[in-house]
Amino acid sequence: MKMGVVVTTYNSPRWLEKVMWGYEAQSDPDFELIIADDGSGQETAEVIERYKARGRLNIRHVWHEDDGFRKTVILNKAIVETPCDYLAFTDGDCIPRGDYIASHKAAARPGHFVSGGLYRLTMPVSDAITEPMVADGTAFQFEALNKLGQTRDHKRMKLTAGPRLAHWLNRLTPTGATWNGGNSSGWKADMVAVNGFDERMQYGGLDREMGERMMNRGVKGIQARYSVIMLHLDHKRGYENPETWAKNNAIRKNVRDNKLVWTEFGIRKDVGQ
Repeated sequence: MKMGVVVTTYNSPRWLEKVMWGYEAQSDPDFELIIADDGSGQETAEVIERYKARGRLNIRHVWHEDDGFRKTVILNKAIVETPCDYLAFTDGDCIPRGDYIASHKAAARPGHFVSGGLYRLTMPVSDAITEPMVADGTAFQFEALNKLGQTRDHKRMKLTAGPRLAHWLNRLTPTGATWNGGNSSGWKADMVAVNGFDERMQYGGLDREMGERMMNRGVKGIQARYSVIMLHLDHKRGYENPETWAKNNAIRKNVRDNKLVWTEFGIRKDVGQ
């Protein structure tokens, strides 16, 4: 299995740098890091070039010109361009724990995808995360985050649960395993078989829609929200609006109601199902 991690980004170089710290700190360094860049400017390019020069990561920068929110388009381009046969998908605001790559690889099964977990930080704590904290794992210790101002709630169990408890929490959680853009992985062949992401989709459920087509085709989800963990850095969402949610929800409803396994608006435009 050759694994790649597809990280989407758009003009958020400071957060992307914090994410790079996490990938440099992986216990398993055998992966390709694919930056799916939805038209970012020079600052982002400089961050990527700097981390290429550090030599610790195998980085592929997939970019297209800025023409509005085209995340699904750049994601499909990333799927096509990478030679990896197993892909994790996440965003440029998600810092992976040191066992992220190893955990996704360990959970991977034919005919399945893995649904990992996000632990959401407040903006002040997001700002306060440093490279040494990520490198030594302190950033993933709740007590350290609490000292920085992170609120104490039940969700901290994503960070505090050891391997045995995490295993049982994954089995007992009432939340189903869904394809979440922040932390999921699966086989490239399964994504290509459903024609990738629907490029009509804007912000709001675009990742889950592809996952729903994969599940309609028989791919099953593995729940790993307590064992495959990322920190989610806070940010504004200026691209979110009711109109795009309504459009996306209509597309997803059609997929569910008609058990669709293919989109004509994906990787290939020249063929039907």
